[in-house]
Amino acid sequence: MAAAFAIQTVSVKSWCHDPGAPYAGVVPKLWNETIEAHRHSVRDAILDATAATVARDGLLAVTMSRIAQETGIGRATLYKYFPDVEAILTAWHERLVTAHLQQLTAVRDGATGAGERLEAVLTAYALISHERHEGHGSELAALLHQGEHIARAHQQLRDLVRELITDGAKAGDLREDVAPDELAAYCLHALSAASSLPSGAAVRRLVAVTLAGLRPQATAIESFIGHGGVAPQDRHRHDQHHRHSAH
Repeated sequence: MAAAFAIQTVSVKSWCHDPGAPYAGVVPKLWNETIEAHRHSVRDAILDATAATVARDGLLAVTMSRIAQETGIGRATLYKYFPDVEAILTAWHERLVTAHLQQLTAVRDGATGAGERLEAVLTAYALISHERHEGHGSELAALLHQGEHIARAHQQLRDLVRELITDGAKAGDLREDVAPDELAAYCLHALSAASSLPSGAAVRRLVAVTLAGLRPQATAIESFIGHGGVAPQDRHRHDQHHRHSAH
């Protein structure tokens, strides 16, 4: 969400009546919901129970029997929704990634000014990445950080950041000597380091350093490129070495 969308601890104990089990009396009206709405509620309960199980006991504790028990449905009903555990975990992760994108969009819309919107979004993104690390990131990430839903989410995130950078450059707050798409990639790669930082304060310092790299520095960049991509301090050392060699 290089990208950082990932695991979020959830503490939920869900229960849902098994639609495959017989009722003792008159069949209720499914809590005045339509059948389709009821199916959505059952699916959400399955995903919530899976998230709670992973958060509490880890990935290896997730089995179809366990999820059926935690959700309050029969295994036969569970298989009608998902063929296996991996399918459940993938669906849950896709839901989580979508929620993170919605969160970032809301953060953008809640800020005023191009620079403020970019800072708010990058800060929220970095904190999401940091929180992922505190959950069951490693073992679950290897399974879930692949597939089409992650590729789509990464592209949507990059588009969001690129648009904010473009707005900032037009407002004169950000540099214009580097393409917005390149700067968006720089931001997301830099902030992926938030997952390994020890605290929220460290995450915010990382955001500040990343934003500093977006400030107008056209003269320095043009000079750097004009000298073949050699930094000024390296060029100075090279010139000194060349003079000593000549002697």
